[in-house]
Amino acid sequence: MTDLREVAMQNQIDSLAAENKNLSSEVQRLKEQNAFLRKNLFGRKSEKTKVVFDGQINLFDEAEQEAKKSAPEPELQTVQEHKRKKQTGQRREMLENLPHEKKVFTLSQEERSCKRCGTELVSMGEQLIRTEVQFIPAEVKVIDIYQETFECRACRKEQHFSIEKPVLPKPVLAHSMASASSIAHIMLQKYFYAVPLSRQEKEWLTLGVKLSRGTMANWIILAARDWLLPVVDSLKDELLRETCLHADETPVQVLGEKGRKNTTKSYMWLYTSGKYEPLHKIRLFDYQPSRSGSCAKEYLEGFHGFLHTDAYVGYEKVQDVTRCLCWAHARRYFVDAIAPGVDDLSGSLAKEGIGQINKLFAIEQELAELSPGKRQEARLQREKPLLQAFWSWIETQKGNVLPKSKLCQAMNYAAANRKGLEGYLQDGRCNISNNLAEGSIRPFTIGRKNWLFSGSPKGATASAAIYSLMETCKANEIDPYKYLIYLLEHLPNEPFQRQPEILQKYLPWSLEIINHCK
Repeated sequence: MTDLREVAMQNQIDSLAAENKNLSSEVQRLKEQNAFLRKNLFGRKSEKTKVVFDGQINLFDEAEQEAKKSAPEPELQTVQEHKRKKQTGQRREMLENLPHEKKVFTLSQEERSCKRCGTELVSMGEQLIRTEVQFIPAEVKVIDIYQETFECRACRKEQHFSIEKPVLPKPVLAHSMASASSIAHIMLQKYFYAVPLSRQEKEWLTLGVKLSRGTMANWIILAARDWLLPVVDSLKDELLRETCLHADETPVQVLGEKGRKNTTKSYMWLYTSGKYEPLHKIRLFDYQPSRSGSCAKEYLEGFHGFLHTDAYVGYEKVQDVTRCLCWAHARRYFVDAIAPGVDDLSGSLAKEGIGQINKLFAIEQELAELSPGKRQEARLQREKPLLQAFWSWIETQKGNVLPKSKLCQAMNYAAANRKGLEGYLQDGRCNISNNLAEGSIRPFTIGRKNWLFSGSPKGATASAAIYSLMETCKANEIDPYKYLIYLLEHLPNEPFQRQPEILQKYLPWSLEIINHCK
């Protein structure tokens, strides 16, 4: 009888111990989750190792934290008389391409006499005191376009009417007062500087033009449809010839989609050429009503190279490509596992994982200037052993972490995507991360915070085309404003509908564009 009681008591003790262990694990997991949510809500979003390891920067003393005492104002060298003084450092580089106006302060004729003896004063030269940058506000000018008509008076006397008129350039939009420069300005403000049309409406009003946001939206949509989308289609043809591509996607709310509620999520997809020796630097946006992998499959039809993405399973629908997954995403999981207030073991292991991944990125920086062949060879020699050590470390340490913790998720993510994460080793033109796509899609996500949604599918399609040209211009170091004006002035007068090869000379890397828009 006593033995039975002891066995029952021991079973109860074991049961309570197991329950206590489970509850402790759950408490630890909830603490970790709470710390993670607080960090995401109030903390700095940077994934830089210094920020992750050394703590968060204060949200309210950014100026004090970021100020550098070792960054003084550039000095100015003096020169004599009328010659503009040479400037050194950042100021000279910043101002050398701007128009300069010389403003000399001198004595009046009445003051040009010596106060001691009355003799007339003689100039000794000029001294540059300071340089100022003057802001000249924008202005609107109305251009009234006339067509002069000519006739032959001799023919007229013989009752023959010979009349000649000069050929006029076609307008950007028929029956509209829009010009190439006004449409380009509106596009630049909205898609480059993220200024919504409602604010632009007020700006135009201060300039004396009552231009409604609805009219501006019509200008954007029609100009993009008629003149910009054909250029984007040509860029897409060039993109599909690349060896390496990067892809990413982000939500966008679009109103008026047929058969869908206005609250339903749509998506803006991004596709870019690779970092290392691409044929051309291309950044293309594509609006789609869903996040289905079939969107990427359809868009990339005909591409058979290396596709850099995150681990989203939708990209598996893209056929006949080699997936290269992003190590920055894998590292992000370990960064999320570091949260204040959780046990030191998880934090230490997460930092160890980050440190191992950082070694790969450090080597990549060293290999950046090598040719693709030498880069691939160096990766196999230097990085492959580090990868083997990383996978062994995960297998060894997985038993020491809580099953549902952030650290466990980080390890599981890396282990489950091992093949894709090692994909970049197959070709020296591949990249270790998908940061190129994330950086290119960022202007869209920033702009989205200001305008919140697209008013129609046509507007979303126009936005995709304009963002494509803006980002491709930035990648090729082309002035996007000059480029848009050039397209909108010249394409209405080109027969590219019958001769699509004409569009080749309007791509951002053509010599004609470089000479005009640099």
